[in-house]
Amino acid sequence: MSEPPAGATLRLWAREQARLKAGVIEQDTEEWQKDSSFAGLERVGGVDLSYIKGDDASACASLVVLSYPALKVLLVDGNGLLHHRGFGVACHLGVLTDLPCIGVAKNLLQVDGLARDELHREQIRSLQTEGDAFPLTGTSGKVLGMVLRSYNNSSKPLYISVGHRVCLETAVHLVKSCCRYRIPEPIRQADIRSREYIRKHLCSPLEVISSGPKRKEKETEPDH
Repeated sequence: MSEPPAGATLRLWAREQARLKAGVIEQDTEEWQKDSSFAGLERVGGVDLSYIKGDDASACASLVVLSYPALKVLLVDGNGLLHHRGFGVACHLGVLTDLPCIGVAKNLLQVDGLARDELHREQIRSLQTEGDAFPLTGTSGKVLGMVLRSYNNSSKPLYISVGHRVCLETAVHLVKSCCRYRIPEPIRQADIRSREYIRKHLCSPLEVISSGPKRKEKETEPDH
């Protein structure tokens, strides 16, 4: 078990996160976003992080680029061990590269888990029954993101937030168009590869944990 990051390191990360947040543009800025079919969009990418149960210092990040709209894997990168897990998680990759990006949390919202209050719990229960989507608001009333049931047979919703150069409506539309299963295909493919690397090189399958909170993965089958 490694030591937690020093206070100076945490403050550095907080300043970097604040800097990146200040640069986020929450509106559509690209030509392909103006067409409902996203004509002109040719590539989509996904990033996932997997780590070892009980190891607070090491992780494997994977970046996968797919064609759009066919969603065929074109590029896989990042199959290597990282240290000091959490540094990259706090960063908006779209801000770093000045490309449009979307935030998708695979397991953030659960009926009996991290729903903020009873109203949200009731909304999530309804969502799981009706297959709808609804905005998630903070205490100030600001819309923080959208809760989405992305796949007909799924009982778990996704949380979608704007990242950079994408409005929330476009973000939800794009995520839906990338879902063959519950998890958007770019993230699902990255998740499969990051967990597979750790399985082969570092530990047994039961010890692999994906970037979703407390999620143990035993196989690489599609996540419904």
